[in-house]
Amino acid sequence: MNHSSQKVYKLALTGLFAAMSYVVFTFLQFKIYLPGGDATSIHLGNAVCVLGALMLGGLYGGLGGAIGMTIGDLLDPKYVLYAPKTFILKLCIGLITGFLAHKLGRINESRDRKHIMTWTVIGAVGGLLFNVIFDPLVGYYYKLLILGKPAAELALAWNVASTSINAVTSTIVSVVLYMPLRRAMTRAGLFSAGL
Repeated sequence: MNHSSQKVYKLALTGLFAAMSYVVFTFLQFKIYLPGGDATSIHLGNAVCVLGALMLGGLYGGLGGAIGMTIGDLLDPKYVLYAPKTFILKLCIGLITGFLAHKLGRINESRDRKHIMTWTVIGAVGGLLFNVIFDPLVGYYYKLLILGKPAAELALAWNVASTSINAVTSTIVSVVLYMPLRRAMTRAGLFSAGL
């Protein structure tokens, strides 16, 4: 695959991951309403973001997840104000996952299943651990400073809990899906060491 068609392929898959993250985040979420009119949710949108970063690299995978979940925020009156925060944090999940799995672990250059699995887990955990720390923290300051919400402290505990649940489930789902998907795409000639 030449450079130009590889870029088109990655952009098409980025759009596909954006659509999947939107659908998973919007329609397969368990919303938790908080006092003061705020809300948080349990969802697998982050799993799609991590899976995209593992398949396409950090930038394209992160963009797919960030775009999809940001659109989900923009179309939900409870989350519309959080769309900028969502875009930045989900992009960071992809960038960190991609950096760990592809740059440090070099999973695209390896044929050793154990090596690939190890660095896939490290990448997923790293990206989602970032989210467990920074999503509630940035959300707290975003609510407190930008939106002026006095209930920021109350929402913080719920956001830490829901983000932690999301991280654990998203790590498991993304790693479990990545390994067979990688194998199938490699057999079909759609996954190469240069991706």
